[in-house]
Amino acid sequence: MTALQNVLTAMEITGVKVQNKKARALELLEKVGLTEVEAKRNVLQLSGGQQQRVAIARALSCNVDLLIADEPTGNLDGETAKEIIELFQELAHQENKCVIVVTHSQEVAKKSDRAVYLSKKKLVVNEINNS
Repeated sequence: MTALQNVLTAMEITGVKVQNKKARALELLEKVGLTEVEAKRNVLQLSGGQQQRVAIARALSCNVDLLIADEPTGNLDGETAKEIIELFQELAHQENKCVIVVTHSQEVAKKSDRAVYLSKKKLVVNEINNS
């Protein structure tokens, strides 16, 4: 299955009502940093970072307000991880999406607006000022 087919399948399953689903899927893949050529590649031929981007585009294709990502940068190189986190920040700040990221990475947590930690069986909430 190609990256494009992956996003189109999610749209079909969730009953997304869009005039031109293929154009919308390509737009979302481009938004997350994939070219049209990459969109037509089998997802198994894409890098880990590109596969993460396909997963994000797939979630966005369903027009969700809440995006939950479990260790989205865990298997990525530093530069790709940074790009994924910047994309999440853009989604949160510019498109008003709620993005929840589960991570063991202190660096990723520091990029958030709010971090919730489990410490000694209690939840600790830290407001982080990223201005």
